[in-house]
Amino acid sequence: MGGLEATMIAIDNSEFMRNGDYVTSRYDAQLTATEFIFQNKVNSNPENTVGLLAYGGNGPEVLSTLTTDFGKILSGAHETKIHGESHFSNGISVAALALKHRQNKVQAQRIIVFVGSPIVESEKELEKLAKKMKKNNIAVDIINFGEESVNTSKLEKFNATINNHDNSHLVTVPPGPRLLYEVIASSPILLEEGFDMGGDSMNDGFGGGVGDIIDPNMDPDLALALRLSLEEEKLRQEREAADKAKEESSKDLEKIDENKEGNEESK
Repeated sequence: MGGLEATMIAIDNSEFMRNGDYVTSRYDAQLTATEFIFQNKVNSNPENTVGLLAYGGNGPEVLSTLTTDFGKILSGAHETKIHGESHFSNGISVAALALKHRQNKVQAQRIIVFVGSPIVESEKELEKLAKKMKKNNIAVDIINFGEESVNTSKLEKFNATINNHDNSHLVTVPPGPRLLYEVIASSPILLEEGFDMGGDSMNDGFGGGVGDIIDPNMDPDLALALRLSLEEEKLRQEREAADKAKEESSKDLEKIDENKEGNEESK
């Protein structure tokens, strides 16, 4: 069983997350990974709680307070929209505040933050933030993807400052054949949790313990296929809705033009 923890997952919902360099976009890759981390944390200790925060838009927004109910995390994730810029430091500070209000003070505090857009803060500002987190005994795991070329050196320094007895991790994931959550699954962020992958079980992304996260009675490959087909269906419905909206707005424009012409003629 893993250690007792309260974890705030901070997701990036800035405009950069529309980028399609990760399947099917940075934002979707991040949501699948969020779901995966939640299941892993709650499975590793039934008394663990997880909350969700988005730090794009106009500023950080808590989408779900600490909970063991995946439904709350899921609805929080789907209620938020991609917009605005990244507010990394504020996001970390608000996540820390949410952890401070955890009901079970015995839980260790952890923030897992996805960074998929350029960090605007200076190294000095980040160092100050890292020291503050360390002083408050908050571990911070960073998933650095999409803008690694600009963010990696800043995040490495942040990690070096905050890291206390190897309690905080930085995982940098360039675009590639492996899905974002697969890389996280075999990284220290989740392996810390006493998460036994068993041999070379990561070959298919779902082996050993990972398959059990979805449903131990289900064939892991089938579980993955089901989830992907559900996601595809969701995307298809969203596309249809968008096409319909486009069609309707062009009809409205035609009507406006007709009315204009009618008015011109009546003059």
